[in-house]
Amino acid sequence: MSDPFASFDALELSLTFADVEPGEGQRWTTWPTTIPTQRGPLPRPDWVVTDAGALDTELGILKTGKEADVFLLERAVPDDPAQRTLLAAKRYRGEETRSFHRSAVYTEGRGVQNTRDARALAKKSSHGREVAASAWSIAEFEALCRLHELGAPVPYPVQVNGTEILMEFIGDASGAAAPRLAQVRAPREELAEYFAQIAEIMRIFAAAGFAHGDLSAYNLLVHDGRVRVIDLPQIVDIIANPQGLDLLHRDCVNVCDWFARQRVDCDAEQLFADLLAASFA
Repeated sequence: MSDPFASFDALELSLTFADVEPGEGQRWTTWPTTIPTQRGPLPRPDWVVTDAGALDTELGILKTGKEADVFLLERAVPDDPAQRTLLAAKRYRGEETRSFHRSAVYTEGRGVQNTRDARALAKKSSHGREVAASAWSIAEFEALCRLHELGAPVPYPVQVNGTEILMEFIGDASGAAAPRLAQVRAPREELAEYFAQIAEIMRIFAAAGFAHGDLSAYNLLVHDGRVRVIDLPQIVDIIANPQGLDLLHRDCVNVCDWFARQRVDCDAEQLFADLLAASFA
Protein backbone atom coordinates (compact mmCIF):
# COMPACT_ATOMS: atom_id res chain seq x y z
CA MET A 1 0.00 0.00 0.00
CA SER A 2 1.40 3.41 -0.95
CA ASP A 3 2.06 6.11 1.63
CA PRO A 4 -0.78 8.66 1.33
CA PHE A 5 1.59 11.41 2.47
CA ALA A 6 4.40 10.57 0.05
CA SER A 7 3.29 13.16 -2.53
CA PHE A 8 3.23 15.89 0.10
CA ASP A 9 6.68 14.89 1.33
CA ALA A 10 7.99 15.01 -2.23
CA LEU A 11 6.43 18.43 -2.88
CA GLU A 12 7.86 19.89 0.30
CA LEU A 13 11.24 18.37 -0.46
CA SER A 14 11.30 19.78 -4.02
CA LEU A 15 10.50 23.26 -2.71
CA THR A 16 13.29 22.96 -0.16
CA PHE A 17 15.81 21.92 -2.81
CA ALA A 18 15.34 25.30 -4.47
CA ASP A 19 16.47 27.18 -1.35
CA VAL A 20 19.29 25.12 0.21
CA GLU A 21 21.93 22.74 -1.04
CA PRO A 22 23.61 20.09 1.14
CA GLY A 23 27.25 20.80 1.99
CA GLU A 24 30.14 18.41 2.39
CA GLY A 25 29.22 15.43 4.55
CA GLN A 26 25.52 16.25 4.23
CA ARG A 27 22.53 14.83 2.43
CA TRP A 28 18.84 15.54 2.31
CA THR A 29 16.93 13.65 4.97
CA THR A 30 16.08 10.15 3.82
CA TRP A 31 12.87 10.13 5.86
CA PRO A 32 10.55 10.94 2.91
CA THR A 33 11.96 8.05 0.87
CA THR A 34 11.08 5.42 3.48
CA ILE A 35 7.74 3.63 3.39
CA PRO A 36 5.64 3.29 6.58
CA THR A 37 6.87 -0.26 7.28
CA GLN A 38 10.44 1.07 7.25
CA ARG A 39 9.70 3.62 9.97
CA GLY A 40 9.68 3.15 13.73
CA PRO A 41 6.58 2.23 15.72
CA LEU A 42 3.91 4.67 16.83
CA PRO A 43 3.57 6.70 18.94
CA ARG A 44 6.72 8.33 17.60
CA PRO A 45 8.93 10.19 20.13
CA ASP A 46 8.76 13.99 19.89
CA TRP A 47 12.47 14.24 19.12
CA VAL A 48 12.15 12.38 15.79
CA VAL A 49 12.58 14.93 12.96
CA THR A 50 10.23 14.12 10.07
CA ASP A 51 10.39 17.44 8.21
CA ALA A 52 11.25 16.88 4.53
CA GLY A 53 13.42 19.98 4.62
CA ALA A 54 15.87 18.50 7.15
CA LEU A 55 19.50 17.78 6.37
CA ASP A 56 21.49 14.78 7.59
CA THR A 57 25.02 15.76 8.59
CA GLU A 58 27.63 13.12 9.35
CA LEU A 59 29.59 14.06 12.48
CA GLY A 60 32.00 11.15 12.83
CA ILE A 61 32.28 7.46 13.55
CA LEU A 62 31.15 5.94 16.82
CA LYS A 63 32.17 2.31 16.33
CA THR A 64 33.71 0.05 13.72
CA GLY A 65 32.98 -3.64 13.54
CA LYS A 66 33.38 -6.71 11.38
CA GLU A 67 29.81 -6.53 10.09
CA ALA A 68 28.83 -2.88 10.38
CA ASP A 69 30.05 0.57 11.30
CA VAL A 70 28.10 3.05 13.41
CA PHE A 71 28.23 6.79 12.65
CA LEU A 72 26.98 9.83 14.53
CA LEU A 73 24.45 11.74 12.45
CA GLU A 74 22.67 15.03 13.03
CA ARG A 75 19.24 15.40 11.45
CA ALA A 76 18.14 19.03 11.57
CA VAL A 77 16.04 21.63 9.79
CA PRO A 78 18.23 24.62 8.86
CA ASP A 79 17.53 27.74 10.97
CA ASP A 80 15.12 25.81 13.22
CA PRO A 81 16.95 24.79 16.43
CA ALA A 82 13.78 23.12 17.73
CA GLN A 83 14.06 20.48 15.01
CA ARG A 84 17.45 18.94 15.65
CA THR A 85 18.35 15.48 16.85
CA LEU A 86 21.37 13.22 17.00
CA LEU A 87 21.04 9.73 15.54
CA ALA A 88 23.18 6.61 15.38
CA ALA A 89 23.50 5.45 11.78
CA LYS A 90 24.40 1.77 11.64
CA ARG A 91 25.58 0.77 8.19
CA TYR A 92 26.02 -2.88 7.34
CA ARG A 93 28.75 -3.83 4.97
CA GLY A 94 28.20 -5.60 1.68
CA GLU A 95 27.91 -9.36 1.60
CA GLU A 96 31.47 -9.73 0.35
CA THR A 97 32.97 -7.97 3.40
CA ARG A 98 30.59 -9.18 6.12
CA SER A 99 31.75 -11.89 8.49
CA PHE A 100 28.98 -12.60 10.99
CA HIS A 101 30.41 -15.17 13.34
CA ARG A 102 28.56 -18.43 12.65
CA SER A 103 25.73 -16.45 11.03
CA ALA A 104 23.86 -19.63 10.03
CA VAL A 105 23.42 -20.40 13.73
CA TYR A 106 21.33 -17.25 14.14
CA THR A 107 19.30 -17.47 10.94
CA GLU A 108 17.93 -20.97 11.49
CA GLY A 109 14.17 -20.75 11.83
CA ARG A 110 13.94 -17.42 10.00
CA GLY A 111 11.97 -17.23 6.79
CA VAL A 112 11.89 -14.91 3.79
CA GLN A 113 8.31 -13.72 3.32
CA ASN A 114 8.67 -12.57 -0.27
CA THR A 115 8.79 -15.65 -2.55
CA ARG A 116 10.64 -13.73 -5.27
CA ASP A 117 13.32 -12.81 -2.73
CA ALA A 118 13.51 -16.41 -1.52
CA ARG A 119 14.05 -17.70 -5.07
CA ALA A 120 16.65 -15.02 -5.75
CA LEU A 121 18.54 -15.94 -2.58
CA ALA A 122 18.52 -19.60 -3.58
CA LYS A 123 19.80 -18.80 -7.07
CA LYS A 124 22.33 -16.23 -5.75
CA SER A 125 21.27 -13.81 -8.45
CA SER A 126 22.14 -10.10 -8.37
CA HIS A 127 18.79 -9.42 -6.72
CA GLY A 128 19.51 -12.23 -4.28
CA ARG A 129 22.79 -10.60 -3.32
CA GLU A 130 20.97 -7.34 -2.68
CA VAL A 131 18.45 -9.17 -0.49
CA ALA A 132 21.25 -10.83 1.45
CA ALA A 133 23.06 -7.53 1.92
CA SER A 134 20.03 -5.91 3.58
CA ALA A 135 18.78 -8.98 5.48
CA TRP A 136 20.70 -8.19 8.65
CA SER A 137 19.70 -4.52 8.78
CA ILE A 138 16.03 -5.45 8.31
CA ALA A 139 16.29 -8.18 10.95
CA GLU A 140 17.78 -5.76 13.46
CA PHE A 141 15.26 -3.02 12.66
CA GLU A 142 12.34 -5.40 13.09
CA ALA A 143 13.79 -6.68 16.37
CA LEU A 144 14.22 -3.13 17.67
CA CYS A 145 10.62 -2.28 16.74
CA ARG A 146 9.21 -5.37 18.43
CA LEU A 147 11.27 -4.99 21.60
CA HIS A 148 10.59 -1.27 21.85
CA GLU A 149 6.87 -2.05 21.74
CA LEU A 150 7.36 -4.62 24.51
CA GLY A 151 9.01 -2.00 26.71
CA ALA A 152 12.58 -3.28 26.50
CA PRO A 153 15.23 -0.57 26.86
CA VAL A 154 16.51 -0.59 23.28
CA PRO A 155 17.30 2.45 21.11
CA TYR A 156 14.18 3.72 19.36
CA PRO A 157 14.40 2.61 15.69
CA VAL A 158 13.75 5.65 13.49
CA GLN A 159 13.96 4.03 10.05
CA VAL A 160 15.71 1.46 7.91
CA ASN A 161 16.85 2.17 4.37
CA GLY A 162 18.65 -0.64 2.58
CA THR A 163 21.68 -1.52 4.68
CA GLU A 164 21.39 1.54 6.96
CA ILE A 165 19.44 1.73 10.21
CA LEU A 166 18.90 5.11 11.85
CA MET A 167 18.15 4.84 15.54
CA GLU A 168 18.15 6.79 18.76
CA PHE A 169 21.61 7.96 19.80
CA ILE A 170 22.34 6.91 23.38
CA GLY A 171 24.56 9.65 24.77
CA ASP A 172 24.57 13.35 25.56
CA ALA A 173 23.71 16.40 23.48
CA SER A 174 27.36 17.04 22.66
CA GLY A 175 27.67 13.70 20.86
CA ALA A 176 29.53 11.79 23.59
CA ALA A 177 28.27 8.21 23.46
CA ALA A 178 27.17 6.34 26.57
CA PRO A 179 29.84 3.91 27.81
CA ARG A 180 29.55 0.19 27.32
CA LEU A 181 29.10 -1.81 30.50
CA ALA A 182 32.60 -3.23 29.99
CA GLN A 183 33.99 0.30 30.38
CA VAL A 184 32.08 1.13 33.56
CA ARG A 185 33.94 1.28 36.87
CA ALA A 186 31.47 1.39 39.71
CA PRO A 187 30.97 0.12 43.29
CA ARG A 188 29.73 -3.44 43.67
CA GLU A 189 26.32 -2.25 44.88
CA GLU A 190 25.84 -0.21 41.71
CA LEU A 191 26.97 -3.10 39.53
CA ALA A 192 24.51 -5.39 41.32
CA GLU A 193 21.73 -2.97 40.33
CA TYR A 194 22.91 -3.13 36.71
CA PHE A 195 22.78 -6.93 36.87
CA ALA A 196 19.20 -6.77 38.13
CA GLN A 197 18.29 -4.51 35.19
CA ILE A 198 19.94 -6.86 32.70
CA ALA A 199 18.15 -9.87 34.16
CA GLU A 200 14.87 -7.99 33.66
CA ILE A 201 15.82 -7.15 30.06
CA MET A 202 16.55 -10.80 29.40
CA ARG A 203 13.22 -11.74 30.99
CA ILE A 204 11.37 -9.37 28.62
CA PHE A 205 13.17 -10.99 25.69
CA ALA A 206 12.47 -14.52 26.92
CA ALA A 207 8.80 -13.83 27.67
CA ALA A 208 8.45 -12.76 24.01
CA GLY A 209 10.23 -15.94 22.90
CA PHE A 210 13.61 -14.38 22.11
CA ALA A 211 17.24 -14.54 23.15
CA HIS A 212 19.72 -11.82 22.29
CA GLY A 213 22.09 -14.48 21.01
CA ASP A 214 25.32 -12.58 21.61
CA LEU A 215 24.80 -10.74 24.89
CA SER A 216 27.86 -9.44 26.69
CA ALA A 217 29.20 -6.40 28.54
CA TYR A 218 30.15 -4.97 25.14
CA ASN A 219 26.63 -4.58 23.76
CA LEU A 220 25.07 -3.16 26.90
CA LEU A 221 25.25 0.60 27.41
CA VAL A 222 24.90 2.46 30.71
CA HIS A 223 23.23 5.86 30.43
CA ASP A 224 21.92 7.94 33.32
CA GLY A 225 21.97 4.92 35.59
CA ARG A 226 19.99 2.73 33.20
CA VAL A 227 21.17 -0.19 31.08
CA ARG A 228 20.29 -0.17 27.37
CA VAL A 229 20.80 -3.14 25.07
CA ILE A 230 22.13 -2.76 21.53
CA ASP A 231 23.38 -4.89 18.60
CA LEU A 232 20.39 -7.08 17.82
CA PRO A 233 20.82 -8.46 14.27
CA GLN A 234 21.37 -11.99 15.56
CA ILE A 235 18.33 -12.13 17.87
CA VAL A 236 16.94 -15.66 17.85
CA ASP A 237 13.57 -17.27 18.37
CA ILE A 238 14.29 -19.73 21.17
CA ILE A 239 11.62 -22.13 19.92
CA ALA A 240 11.89 -21.90 16.11
CA ASN A 241 15.69 -21.92 16.15
CA PRO A 242 17.01 -25.42 16.99
CA GLN A 243 19.89 -23.83 18.91
CA GLY A 244 17.76 -21.15 20.56
CA LEU A 245 17.98 -22.56 24.08
CA ASP A 246 21.73 -23.07 23.77
CA LEU A 247 22.14 -19.43 22.73
CA LEU A 248 19.93 -18.29 25.62
CA HIS A 249 22.08 -20.31 28.01
CA ARG A 250 25.23 -18.82 26.50
CA ASP A 251 23.85 -15.32 27.08
CA CYS A 252 23.30 -16.20 30.75
CA VAL A 253 26.83 -17.58 31.12
CA ASN A 254 28.45 -14.59 29.37
CA VAL A 255 26.61 -12.07 31.53
CA CYS A 256 27.17 -13.90 34.82
CA ASP A 257 30.84 -14.57 34.09
CA TRP A 258 31.44 -10.85 33.62
CA PHE A 259 29.61 -9.88 36.80
CA ALA A 260 31.35 -12.63 38.78
CA ARG A 261 34.68 -11.09 37.78
CA GLN A 262 33.39 -7.82 39.24
CA ARG A 263 32.61 -9.68 42.51
CA VAL A 264 28.85 -9.50 42.01
CA ASP A 265 26.97 -12.61 43.11
CA CYS A 266 25.05 -14.24 40.27
CA ASP A 267 24.17 -17.75 39.16
CA ALA A 268 24.02 -18.42 35.42
CA GLU A 269 22.04 -21.64 35.88
CA GLN A 270 19.44 -19.98 38.10
CA LEU A 271 19.14 -17.10 35.63
CA PHE A 272 18.67 -19.59 32.79
CA ALA A 273 15.99 -21.44 34.76
CA ASP A 274 14.17 -18.17 35.49
CA LEU A 275 14.23 -17.20 31.81
CA LEU A 276 12.97 -20.61 30.74
CA ALA A 277 10.07 -20.23 33.13
CA ALA A 278 9.31 -16.79 31.63
CA SER A 279 9.51 -18.10 28.07
CA PHE A 280 7.01 -20.91 28.73
CA ALA A 281 4.67 -18.97 31.02
